[in-house]
Amino acid sequence: MRLSLSITGSALALVVALGSVSCPSAARAQRHHHMHEQQTTDTSGAAGDIDDTASHSKPAGKKAAPKLGETQDTIIAVINGIPLTRRDVDNRGRLFALSTGLPMSEDLMSRMRPQIIRQLIDERLRTQEILNRHINVSPEQIAAAIDGIEKRNGMPEHALRDRLAQDGVSLTTLIDQIRVQIGWTQVLRQELGSRYRMTSQEISQRTEALQKQEGRPEYFISEIFVPVEDARHSDTELKFTETIIQELRKGAPFSIVAAQFSQAQSALDGGSMGWVQEDSLDPEVVAMARKMPEGAISNPIKVAGGYVIATVLGKRVIGHQPGTLMNVRQAFIPFAEHLNPQNPTPQQRQALQTAVQIAQQSHSCDDLAAANKKLGEVRPSNPGELQLERLNPQMQQVLGTLPLGKTTRPLVSEDGIALLMVCSKTTKNFANRTPSEIADQLLNERVEQTARQLDRDLHRRAVIDMRSKT
Repeated sequence: MRLSLSITGSALALVVALGSVSCPSAARAQRHHHMHEQQTTDTSGAAGDIDDTASHSKPAGKKAAPKLGETQDTIIAVINGIPLTRRDVDNRGRLFALSTGLPMSEDLMSRMRPQIIRQLIDERLRTQEILNRHINVSPEQIAAAIDGIEKRNGMPEHALRDRLAQDGVSLTTLIDQIRVQIGWTQVLRQELGSRYRMTSQEISQRTEALQKQEGRPEYFISEIFVPVEDARHSDTELKFTETIIQELRKGAPFSIVAAQFSQAQSALDGGSMGWVQEDSLDPEVVAMARKMPEGAISNPIKVAGGYVIATVLGKRVIGHQPGTLMNVRQAFIPFAEHLNPQNPTPQQRQALQTAVQIAQQSHSCDDLAAANKKLGEVRPSNPGELQLERLNPQMQQVLGTLPLGKTTRPLVSEDGIALLMVCSKTTKNFANRTPSEIADQLLNERVEQTARQLDRDLHRRAVIDMRSKT
């Protein structure tokens, strides 16, 4: 069972921090993902207070998590006078295992450890830059991020601490990662200054460029970027990249792995680059994207500065992508425990009866939204506009033929029962981009360039004493 530990959802964290540029395409992608994952299992745990301290206690009856390193206090590296220990590295490995639902064996950890060390060194440098700029990440910001994680996983308030402790993960490990992510977006905001605002001339120039490319392919692509420090000796990074690909192909969620390990700024958006034209990608990535089926995980792609793992979630021709946009309402009745189809509990049987009653009594989208509100609105009544073609095949079949104003049959999953109703349908050419969407793409490109340059500068100025690579 996995936990979604991404703190930024689908909206680019920098855009959220700036508060001036909307990201509608990314928001729609997140809502599509939520509908696509209708069958995904949520996780819950016992309530407990959350503070900015490590939690190492184990609940009664739980076996303590085995140590992944022999000496937890061994110093791996000293970064500008700040030590990085084996415990720091192993805790991050356990956090990865918890967020992906994959078992963390000593063999897997040994293959991942060098890259985790590099990532933590990068985070230490970023943390020092955040402090040097006197940027303060408040406890309220961290608490809000943790609250968001709990809500996305259907956990009671303050339950995350106990869940982390059960899996042998220090709460401080997650808090440190959240603090760096939030603080780094503020650093980039300072670096960009007035350059984060796209001028009407820049938007017009990009619009004209897209019009000239009409008829050419573009890709909805996500990436994981693994930087290579020394191009002459890239065996360690290649080995790590191959390990990550193996775990992705076993079922590790791409967006979570990207958020944990990608060193591209798109990691803040779960690796998503959105719709990208071929001339905005490395030639090696373009060659792979042309051949890849949608949803596949690429082999390691060697690019300037490192390796890329890519997945293509959609392909279209610039200027041509007709589709159906739907306005939907939903009601959700949660189960008190996960469903065993062969032995449903009395509460689950009652939930089904309630769902049938709601379906019979709901004759409009307002009726269904009101019913969901009475149920506590565990899931939002309005999941936002959905593109029919981007839903999974089962959901396309359910909603594609559903008359307006009619509820679906009860849709039963492990964690509850959903009812959906389509309020309206419109046909749209999704290849036509709004000025705000073009501004988002321009900003993303500018942020990525700024982030990579600043990371290089921090490394160049740093004094890093490597004590051990394992």
